[in-house]
Formats: sequence, C-alpha cells, structure tokens
Amino acid sequence: MLAASLPLLTFFISILIPGKISRGGYFAIANTAISLLISVLLFTQVWNKQQIHQQLDWFTVGEWTFHAGILLNNISVMMMTLVSGIALLVHIYSTKYMQGDAYISRYWAYLGLFCFAMLALVIADNLLLMYMGWELVGFSSYLLIGFWFTRQAAVKANLKAFIMNRLGDIGFLIGIMIVLTQFRTLDIDVLFGSRGLVHAAFVENGIWINGLHKMPGIWLTIAGLAFFAGAVAKSAQFPLHTWLPDAMEGPASVSSLIHAATMVAAGVFLLARIYPIFNPAVLTVIATTGTFTAFMAATIALVQNDIKRILAFSTISQLGFMILAMGVGAEASALFHLVTHAFFKCLLFLSAGAVIHEMAHVRDQHNIQFDTQDIGLMGGLRKRMPVTFITMLLASLALAGIPLTSGYLSKDSILIHSFEWAEGRDTWSSLIPYAALITSWLTTFYIARLIFKVFFGKLRLEKQFAKSFSVHDAPAAMRYVLIVLAVFCLFPVFSFNPLLFEDAWLPAGFPVTDTMTRVNMFHTIIPAAVNVMSVVLIYLAFRWYAREKKMPGFKAYMVYRFAENQWFFDRFYNRIIVGGIVSLSKIIYGFDRVVVDGIVLLVGKTGIVLAGISSLTDRYIIDGLVNGAASLAGWTGRFLKHFQSGRLQHYYVTMLLVILAFFIFKYYSAAI
Repeated sequence: MLAASLPLLTFFISILIPGKISRGGYFAIANTAISLLISVLLFTQVWNKQQIHQQLDWFTVGEWTFHAGILLNNISVMMMTLVSGIALLVHIYSTKYMQGDAYISRYWAYLGLFCFAMLALVIADNLLLMYMGWELVGFSSYLLIGFWFTRQAAVKANLKAFIMNRLGDIGFLIGIMIVLTQFRTLDIDVLFGSRGLVHAAFVENGIWINGLHKMPGIWLTIAGLAFFAGAVAKSAQFPLHTWLPDAMEGPASVSSLIHAATMVAAGVFLLARIYPIFNPAVLTVIATTGTFTAFMAATIALVQNDIKRILAFSTISQLGFMILAMGVGAEASALFHLVTHAFFKCLLFLSAGAVIHEMAHVRDQHNIQFDTQDIGLMGGLRKRMPVTFITMLLASLALAGIPLTSGYLSKDSILIHSFEWAEGRDTWSSLIPYAALITSWLTTFYIARLIFKVFFGKLRLEKQFAKSFSVHDAPAAMRYVLIVLAVFCLFPVFSFNPLLFEDAWLPAGFPVTDTMTRVNMFHTIIPAAVNVMSVVLIYLAFRWYAREKKMPGFKAYMVYRFAENQWFFDRFYNRIIVGGIVSLSKIIYGFDRVVVDGIVLLVGKTGIVLAGISSLTDRYIIDGLVNGAASLAGWTGRFLKHFQSGRLQHYYVTMLLVILAFFIFKYYSAAI
C-alpha cells in the first residue's frame, strides 16, 4: 500500500502546497523512486513464489460482505515494477522537458494521481476495487491529456478520450454485475484462481454454478464480451480506438506515460487478470479484434507526417498484437510483449519529445512559425542529435522485431503462437496469423520511414526558410533517461539467448494456457520470413525517404488517401454518430418546442379562458343570484313593514281587501 500511496501524497502536496517543494519535481521524483524500490522488493519476494493476499471487511449489503485488500502475484508485482519504473524515468525527463511551464505544480500533481490510480488498479484484490482504480485512471488521464487547457484541440481531445472510455466502462460494469449475481463474490482469487469458481464453471460444461441454482452458459459469453468491451476502450482497440491519436495533444512525456506501461496497458492487464472467464467463442472475437486493429493502425501509421501521431497509431497496432495474443491463448506472450513494448515505446515517445523540444527551441529562438511535429520539415538530425538518434534507432529496431532486441523475442513469440493456433481451424481463422505477419512488415516500414525522414538527408526546415539553424541534443537529464531506456530494448535484459523466446525469463512467470508450444517449423520459418522481408522494406524505405527517391505517383493511389484519412472512422463517427445524435436532438428540441410546448401553452391559454368564464359566471350569475336574493329579501322586508303601522283601521282595511280578493278569486275560478 505504501508503494501506491506515495504518488497520491505527491498529488496532495503539489495541489495544496504549490511552492518550491512541488515546482522542482524533486519531491515527486523521490516519492516515485521509493515506490519503485518497494515494488522491486515485492517483486523479489513474490515472483514465482507464494502470492500475497490480504484483505479486510469493507461493507455489508444484506447477506453479502464485501472485502477490500491487495493481491500480489506475478502479474501484480510485474506491473507495479513496470509502472513505477517507467513513471520514474518520465518524472526525471520532465524536469527539463517541462521546465518553465507556468502550471508545473499541477503537472506533478496529475502525474502523481495517475501513478496512484495505476498502482491501485494492479494490486486490487476484487473487481469492485479494480473498477474504482480503472475509473480513476480514466479521470487522471483526462487531466493529463488536457493539461494545456488553453489549446482548444487539447480540450476536445481529453473530452473525447473521457467519453469513449466511459463507453467501454459500461461493459466492464455489466461484467461485474453478471459475475456478482452468478457467483456471489467479486474476489479475484476466489473467482479466477487455479481452482476458482470460474474454472469450476468450465468443468461443468459451460454451466455456471453458485451452489443454489444453475444458469445457462450464455452468461459466460456475455460476461466475457462485457469485460472485453472495457479493454477495447482502454487499450484503444477497434472500434473505440480514435481517442488515442488525439491524446497526443498532451505533453510528449504524458504521451509516453500513457502509451508505454500505464493507461493503454490496463486493458491487456484486465484480460490477463480475468483470463479464465473467456470461453473459445469470446477468445475468437478477441483474436479477430486484435488482428484487425493491429493491421488497420499500421496502415494509417504508414502515411502520417506528425511524429507523435505515427507513434500513436504504432501503439494502437502493438496493443492489437497483445490482444491477438490473448485471443490465441498466448497469455504469457501478450504480457511479455506488454513489458518489452513499454520500454521501447516509452523511448520512442521521449526521443520524439527531444526532437520536438529542439524544433520548438528553433521556432522560439528565430521567431518563425512551423509545425514542430511535422517530419516533413525534419531531416539530417543524426549528426546534430547523435544520442537521440542512436537511442531512437534502438527503440525502432525493437519495435520492428529485429534480432538482438527485446521486441524480436516478444513479437515473434506472438506470431509463432498465432500460426500454431490457426492449425486445423477454419479458413477465416487461418487469416489471422497471416494478417499479423503482414502487419509486422508494415511496422518495419513505417518506423523505418520515420527514422529516415527525421534523421537522414538534410534539414528540410533550413531549405524552407533559406537559413541555417543550430540544433543539438536534448539536456543531460533527458539524454540519460533515453540511454537507460535504450538498454532495456536489448535482448540480454530478458534472455541470454537472443533468438529463442522460450529461454526468456519473464514469460516463464505466467501460466501457458495453450498446448501448442512445441518447437516446430514455425519457430524457424516465421522469424526468417519476418526478418528477410524487414531488411528489404528497410532498404526500400532508405531509398525512398533517405535518398528521396520515392516511388513516383504513390500518393495517387486510393489506398494512400484511405489510410491518410485514418480509414474515415473519425468522419464516420462525427457525421453519422455525432451528427445523427445532434440531428435527433434538434428534432426532439423542435418537437418539444412546437408540440410539447404548444400543448402546454394551449392548456395554459385554455385554463386562462376557463378562468375568465368562471370569473364572469361567479361575478354575474352566482353573485347575481346571491345579491338578487338579498335585494328581494330587503325589498320584501321594506314592503311588509308598511303593514306593521300599529293602526287598527289599517289592519281592518287590509283584512277586508284580502277577504275581498279571496272571494273574487273563488268566483272567477268557479266561472272558469
């Protein structure tokens, strides 16, 4: 708990005491460093040993008692070490990259909150706590993406990320509710342990058992798809992937943290944490989604000119590889690639940040306006920024899966497992490994294109403005971080055998969920095919972009325009989904204004008319009758009082008149 709480302390100190203690970032760095030391200590105590599970009673609802605690096993301590390690390097890098920013205290606070959320997420021992950490990760990433809130693009980007992640979170929440109603517990160890309740459900031929009644196995599929929906949003998989490229509006250091080992990796971590719940049908959906996402994002990265957007689509593609690995049963390979990807993608973003930092320095120093992230204005930086060039080159080789790098071990592991998985399956399933193989080649080409356009040739910015500019390597704090990350891109960190992923130490810490791990022809053919074709693609990229002998008329192809517009997903969402909702809202607004308000106004006017009629009726009829009766009574009283004069002769005369009138009436009545 201390490892997770220290970044939270950074958040409160930076928010409540925004002075020297928080502006320099040293307090944040110290807390993150201590968190890393604790994580490493826990790693040595737990890795391939007995897990640690401690919990306390949290609250009771009816007959259910919920517990809160921590669960530390191999995947937990791996993620703790990875998150805190990457976060520490990003913190150190940020001391120079963010130097002079007016809101630097807020920056350290947001980083602290983000790290706390990720660490809380990975150590949570039940799905409810995990969901709380999951939501806090989304909220803190919203703050970081929109850190430069004065930019309208940043405001739109963080809002887009927040909303799209909420769509996936609905699925996560539905999955939790299904599990709770069927198993009466949310404890991860009880549910998904080696002898957990979910495992028992599989043993019973897909029937869910809770001791009281049996439920049909369809709930297994629904729950698996619901949880996967949460992972799709968080890990930017199709169709909820469009938020991640826009998230580049935040600082490069933030992009590195989000794309490397934290937010986007949370989706893969979720799948690994609850892996036993996925039946073959759901795993097929997972594999298909991951493959399509990887291929789609790679084609888009081929034609982008914004250096951070290229890396953003690269992240989506690599996450697709991890999701694919989960779908084909290569859980260990997926987690292996998650770790290696964390280092080389973090290095790629920080190297890109160093380049952008220098381009921005040129812009501000010479008071000229240009896009500091456009690779079309770069070139020739390998001699001017040698450390950045070498480190980014190593990260690019790891991304491409070239031998002697960490990426070679993890990516080839996924490709080999996917071909083994497809053996004996239907035709559609066999397309998955071949699509992954093509995607691997596309990865090599787009990252080679980036390297050659940024670091080779001549600085095209000088040609555009017809003047020379002084560009040099980033400050020492930034360079040292790049060098450390570059070391983790090499194979000795993970395996002393540079060619066999089976000898790597990290995958051995996770259960092998498939049986197709024998050494066969795929272990030779796939690496050979990947690397031979990679060499050819690197040569073509060198010829077209370093030598600037690009294929004539290449941009005329429809495929280029299709990929350049990102497969038109954003346009579809904006025009069909968003536009449709806006149009529907306008229709509802018009209906409300014309029909509903019209009816209300009509009823109101009718009420006013009826009230007027009622007022007239009350005034002239009801009051008229009452007042008339009163007037008649008064007139009658005044008339009759004349008969009470007290004179006897008047009484006689009156009696005579009455008798006379009576006899006259009788006479005329008899005559008639």
